[in-house]
Amino acid sequence: MEVVSCHPSQCHYIANLKGGISGLNSHRQAYPIIREKGIFRVVLKSTCKPSKYSRMHNLKSKRIDHSWPSRTVYSINRRKHVNTSVLSETSSSGVLAGEEGDIIVAGSGQSIPKVLIPSLPDTANGNKVSPISSFFWEWKPNLNVHYETSGSENVNSPPLLFLPGFGVGSFHYEKQLKDLGRDYRAWALDFLGQGKSLPLQDPTSRSDAGSKSVLDGESNFWGFGNETDTWATDLVFSVDLWRDQVRYFIEEVIKEPVYLVGNSLGGFVALYFAASHPELVKGVTLLNATPFWGFLPNPARSPRFSRLFPWAGTFPLPSKVRKLLEIVWRKISDPKSIADILKQVYADHSTDVDDVFTNIVQTTQHPAAAASLASILCAPQAQLSFRETLSRCRAENIPVCLMYGKEDPWVGPMWGLQVKRALPDAPYYEISPAGHCPHDEVPEVVNYLIRGWIKNVESKGSASLPLVDDLENANVSKKLEFSRKGSKKSVQVQYRANTNLTFSWPEWLKFLRFKQA
Repeated sequence: MEVVSCHPSQCHYIANLKGGISGLNSHRQAYPIIREKGIFRVVLKSTCKPSKYSRMHNLKSKRIDHSWPSRTVYSINRRKHVNTSVLSETSSSGVLAGEEGDIIVAGSGQSIPKVLIPSLPDTANGNKVSPISSFFWEWKPNLNVHYETSGSENVNSPPLLFLPGFGVGSFHYEKQLKDLGRDYRAWALDFLGQGKSLPLQDPTSRSDAGSKSVLDGESNFWGFGNETDTWATDLVFSVDLWRDQVRYFIEEVIKEPVYLVGNSLGGFVALYFAASHPELVKGVTLLNATPFWGFLPNPARSPRFSRLFPWAGTFPLPSKVRKLLEIVWRKISDPKSIADILKQVYADHSTDVDDVFTNIVQTTQHPAAAASLASILCAPQAQLSFRETLSRCRAENIPVCLMYGKEDPWVGPMWGLQVKRALPDAPYYEISPAGHCPHDEVPEVVNYLIRGWIKNVESKGSASLPLVDDLENANVSKKLEFSRKGSKKSVQVQYRANTNLTFSWPEWLKFLRFKQA
């Protein structure tokens, strides 16, 4: 084991000698490389931008922040030689993974042990699992809302309402309902137009029997008629509709303010609802929440601009939209395409997504699924922009907790840190490895953080935030260990109190679009 000193005036990278280093020859004079017994130590001046010089062959690296005070960094050539009961993870620690062995780089002078957290309850191991019940709630004619619930016996506990992402439903939160339902009253609903909350009847009728589409020739597809039925007048599957759906669900089913938990699209709706009805919200947890939704202007915000778009998700579908949908639907509803998307958004491919896949495929087989998708994609934007929702939530002092899977290819941590900039008091947790759906990939970690955060809010700060003992410590990184199916898993979670960021050009372009939204 080699000991390397790290000083505030320098940036250090440590690499396994066997892995080799590429891309540094042109900078050898300005940035010396020091060879020391099987490791490389690359010393960079404080003005450097380490991301430019971190291209290492067969290695993955993380920067050791040069703003830290002087400390000792331990580099260990073989993880298998390390006593894990002694080894500790530290703030912004990094792992350089080589082909034959790993180097674990642990920074900071303060030792932080690994944290053991509970595994998911499993009846096979004698652990109690909260049973899930499925219901339909009739909200409007031919529009029944499907939802699942657990923990009804926990009458004195805070209520939790889980909001799903695009294309999924309440089934995506079964790991939360089975676990958190042991301590709380929990609900998860399907947005109208998704999951099992699809119309009970065709929203259109056909006045011309000869008007057929390709989809009509294959099976009974709804929404392709020529006239709108009375009950479906002005029906659009938009975020405004979902906001109203959540409101009435809370008022008529739950009947008291709730903690909202939203993933992706569900996160956007959660913030939008909290900004619109703060009196019904105890707090909001965002899981890789999308910072925007909808492409067409909202008539309430931009009445003149919205007139340029004659169709905005209502029924029936215009002929041009039908022809385009016929092409798009074949691709989107293909089980292979669904499997490919799940593979893309899940960072850990060992996660069992069979139930998620089956539920999505079943949804696509509903006769209203195709037209509902067209309505969702062409619906107008929300009456409030994402930035306006953040401003209102801050003004209303609504507690917000941010949890983002680091390896999300769609809504990365950059977006979560932008939310934190708008809501400085919101705790931010970055989870790795985890993709777009951390609640399904690492439910043990997400459930643990949700429990701890709710305790912190309910106690008005008397109970400390999960993993954070000292709020003065800007960045805390810990390894959370848990058991799953008889084996031990480890996930790194970083709590960040600051929002110092370094963006690539594509990320800057996304950020600029976010600022203009």
